[in-house]
Amino acid sequence: MATNALRAQVAAKWQESFGRLNHGEPGISGLIALSEAWNLATDVLRPYNINSMSPPPVYSMDKVRAAFELINTCRRLPVLLEAFVDDLHKHQSWITDDVKEHMAQYEDTLRFQETSDPDIIQKLVYRLAEWYKAWAPMPELGHIVTSTYILTFQTHIFSILPPSFAKGIKSLVAATLEHTSSEPSSHLHPSIWPAFETLGLIERYENLIASVGYEHIESYVLDTCTEKWDEPMLGDLRDWMADRIVPWMIMPYARGATSADEARSMMQGVGSRFDFHMHKTLCDLRTKEIFDIIVDHPDSAGALQDLKECLQRVDQRAELVQSLRSANQRRLLHPGADTKDILAQYVSTIRCLRVIDPPGVLLFKVADPIRKYLRDRPDTIRCIVASLVGDEESGDSLVDDNEPIQPLQQPEVEDYTDPEWNPEPVDAGPEFRANKTSDIISTLVSIYDSKDLFIKELQVLLAQRLLIIKDGNYDKERRNIEILKIRFGEAALQVCEVMLRDMTDSRRIDQHVQSQKTSCVHPTIISQHFWPTLESSDISMPGQLKELQENYAKEFSTFKPDKRLRWLSHLGRVHLELELEDRKVEADVTPLEAAFIELFSEKDVWTLDELISRVGPINRNMASKALATWVDMGVLKEDEENIFRLLEIAEEPTSGSQAPIIRTAPPVEELPPVMSVQQQQAEQMKVYWKFIEGMLTNLGSLSLDRIQTMLKFAPGYDRTIDQLGSFMEGAKREGLVTFKDGMWKLGR
Repeated sequence: MATNALRAQVAAKWQESFGRLNHGEPGISGLIALSEAWNLATDVLRPYNINSMSPPPVYSMDKVRAAFELINTCRRLPVLLEAFVDDLHKHQSWITDDVKEHMAQYEDTLRFQETSDPDIIQKLVYRLAEWYKAWAPMPELGHIVTSTYILTFQTHIFSILPPSFAKGIKSLVAATLEHTSSEPSSHLHPSIWPAFETLGLIERYENLIASVGYEHIESYVLDTCTEKWDEPMLGDLRDWMADRIVPWMIMPYARGATSADEARSMMQGVGSRFDFHMHKTLCDLRTKEIFDIIVDHPDSAGALQDLKECLQRVDQRAELVQSLRSANQRRLLHPGADTKDILAQYVSTIRCLRVIDPPGVLLFKVADPIRKYLRDRPDTIRCIVASLVGDEESGDSLVDDNEPIQPLQQPEVEDYTDPEWNPEPVDAGPEFRANKTSDIISTLVSIYDSKDLFIKELQVLLAQRLLIIKDGNYDKERRNIEILKIRFGEAALQVCEVMLRDMTDSRRIDQHVQSQKTSCVHPTIISQHFWPTLESSDISMPGQLKELQENYAKEFSTFKPDKRLRWLSHLGRVHLELELEDRKVEADVTPLEAAFIELFSEKDVWTLDELISRVGPINRNMASKALATWVDMGVLKEDEENIFRLLEIAEEPTSGSQAPIIRTAPPVEELPPVMSVQQQQAEQMKVYWKFIEGMLTNLGSLSLDRIQTMLKFAPGYDRTIDQLGSFMEGAKREGLVTFKDGMWKLGR
């Protein structure tokens, strides 16, 4: 049973509540006033069906305000808000029906059209805004009522919108962007953004709205900048952003701004993101095009400047390196690419990456595979040297005529006391060294560990070029040597100077010999020990050709009693005039071809073996090729296999004229058979074959390192392990050795 104290406490609480609800009025007049205020407040807050034909009721604001004040004073406002929310839930079906109707229409258009129609979504947004305004409580009712309504209304709206609504919103936002600076669209009303804000769609679909801007920027950048490399594009892109993107950004991101400074402050964050995306899109495009940009250099200087700026804004240096390395591997570093093209692309890569990244970190990472591949190519040195001496047949020169000629630059040790010293970039690898920028030739020469290979190749190429000069004008070669002295030093070019002096001395000696006794022989006299090895041959000239050689040698010995000539009869060219019974034939031929036709002055028919025996030990293929020259000219005829007959009278029909027919064979320019550096090294390595053969015979299978170690005890051996490996590969192709599991052994 309740105690008296409890009864008294309950009674006190009842009287307090009654007094508050009755508002201190006599009797129950206060309760009646509260009831009337309650009924008025619920009527004011009751949702109105905008589809109804009857107009919404009109209330006196003074009475409504007084009613809410009374309810709030009596502490019944929370209960009123609960009732208001319940009332909203009861009538939400009206909004749901409208949403379903519009979205069904929109989804029908999606099924029958390739693109969505933003007009339907726009109508739905406006319709939802009408519902919002129709149900919204008066602002005078206070923040609590308004915020409760907004939360309840938006929660319901977002819960009934189907997934396709997001696609429609994106299409509608894209339409507002596309018509920002063009003529206003007939179906896009300027108040669409306030409707978005009213319904809370901007906050709800913030990422989606931003994605529209990102995609528009991507589309514009790709359309205007793809394969346009001659001029920088960033300036035009920034102007376009200011004209098109910034005005569009004001409504979703700077709504409510009262001044330009306030709008700029509100858009600073999103504007920075859009600017970053523009730079990133252009950077991605140029990264994808980087190989072709390098190919097109220097006409692609504008794209390089853009890429440099973009990389400072967007950290995609690793992506650029990976893209270029992948493109080089796929399009450049394969057997189908010519060495000259690889070198030209490498030089362009050096120049382009120096523009993008002056410290050279990107170049260091990209160039390493190219340098390793070029090092393994047998003709890399020859291509570089040919460019150094201005060989026309080498294609475009690797050397820029505008670059100053300077000595080869060696890597320098970092001087940490230098006031201009800077630490290595953060993305530099452990092997990177921030050396001073070197010229192109120094970079190419540094592919190899030593410049001695280049000196030897220079000697070979210079020998070939000197031996084909017929007019005695060596000015170009003399200039080349002077330039090369600057690059390689005078000591390295002493042999080349001797070769050039031999050519001038040879011409002077020939002029003296000719002054003593005129001869049709004009030999080039060289110093054997200062010239690269020439391909040897043991052929001897017969008949009058031999006599001409002997007479010239006799006069030479008279002029130079301490020296004698050793003829290289297989080299040079011979101009012949053949007098046959019905015609004359003029031809510039090789000495071997001249020797064969000279033998036919002794008799008209020769076999191939007889000719070879008279001329000397030569390859049968070479002999057949030399005889084929005269067969093609109609001077000889092969009656039977390897039996040749002189045609004193031509077999083909001739004209009715009695004048002799003159046939002239066009001269064929061929490079003198100077042995290349690789051939010379291979010949020199043959000296050590007996040592290698003895090792493999006595010790069995050996690794390449073991063979190299033991060969170092051989007198004069100074080859690298790579050169030894190349020689062993050649021996394997000839069947002298076999290779298995890293071990070499004699072939069987």
